[in-house]
Amino acid sequence: MSPAKGTGDTGHRAESFPEAGRPALRDEDRELLRRYHEGGDPSAREALVERHLPLVRSLARRYAGRGEPIDDIEQVGAIGLIKAIDRFELEREVSLATYATPNVVGEIKRHFRDKGWAIRVPRALQELNAKMSSTIDHLTSRLGRSPSIAEIAESLSTTPEEVLEAIEVGSAYTTLSLSAPVGEDAADPLEAIGDEDAGFERTENRAALAPALARLPQRERDILRMRFEEGLPQTQIAERVGLSQMHVSRLIRRSLAAMRDDLG
Repeated sequence: MSPAKGTGDTGHRAESFPEAGRPALRDEDRELLRRYHEGGDPSAREALVERHLPLVRSLARRYAGRGEPIDDIEQVGAIGLIKAIDRFELEREVSLATYATPNVVGEIKRHFRDKGWAIRVPRALQELNAKMSSTIDHLTSRLGRSPSIAEIAESLSTTPEEVLEAIEVGSAYTTLSLSAPVGEDAADPLEAIGDEDAGFERTENRAALAPALARLPQRERDILRMRFEEGLPQTQIAERVGLSQMHVSRLIRRSLAAMRDDLG
């Protein structure tokens, strides 16, 4: 909160100078802010937004490749800019860009926090997943082909097992909206709730899969049970069965392929 105005107020006089090491408020921004806050001129706020959109775009680019379109991130950042303009006090004497930056970044971070991951994922894997998109694009451009898991891991200074896990948990970032249209007639899925008991279909699927599952070796059956019934990540499964995570991943893919072939 700004100190009360009045003569003899040392705190207020201190705020009349630029904060140490920070640029002062530009005259053009000061005039537009004055027109908006004192005169209620909405065109002044629009002009301020236009002047500082390059800042929003620059900050938004820091969060590209995290599963959200860059245009959406920029729109969220623009909301933070507008809030900063609305809250700015001319007595601050610090540049609007300096004041707006934490507001823009905070709004973007809240957006990602609110979107969240569909399931809890370790932060290290979240960060690795966020880096992978740009890394894969860079390697594809340099190599002239899709990079291997080992090449991605080397570029990110991590292990192939962690890359595989990061790829798998990437699907946990977004979930399907219950109101997303499905089918040719674009029906709302909520309209179908209560139509049929999904348990019947699951029972039929289990009955159909049982013979193919029974023909797998016991170790592969145990791994599939831990992965798809208990919902364990590959790292925990690897610890239980005494194998590497990459080996577990290969066994899962091989077992599923064998069952598909078995089912025709």
